[in-house]
Amino acid sequence: MDHIGYIAAFLTTFAFLPQAVKTIRTRDTSGLSLAMYACLTIGIAFWLLYGIHLQDVALIGANSVTLILALPILLIVARNALAERRRLKAAAHAADLLHNK
Repeated sequence: MDHIGYIAAFLTTFAFLPQAVKTIRTRDTSGLSLAMYACLTIGIAFWLLYGIHLQDVALIGANSVTLILALPILLIVARNALAERRRLKAAAHAADLLHNK
């Protein structure tokens, strides 16, 4: 069963690699949910803490790597969401100025 745990940890951890590489390269997060990535990243951090508490090498290793891959995605998604919110606010303000002239 330990081998199954290590295989599961490897597969679920490295499943993040293609998304991390694509997001970091392109900065395109249009299809990603900020709420989902925030919950996921916090969950991964908690799994890491749990693995440390249990001194479980598979949990510690898998969740350390997953956190390293998920955190940059979360930061990029958050930055893009904030920039989009600012852009929409500026556009609405500009529209109000034009409408009120």
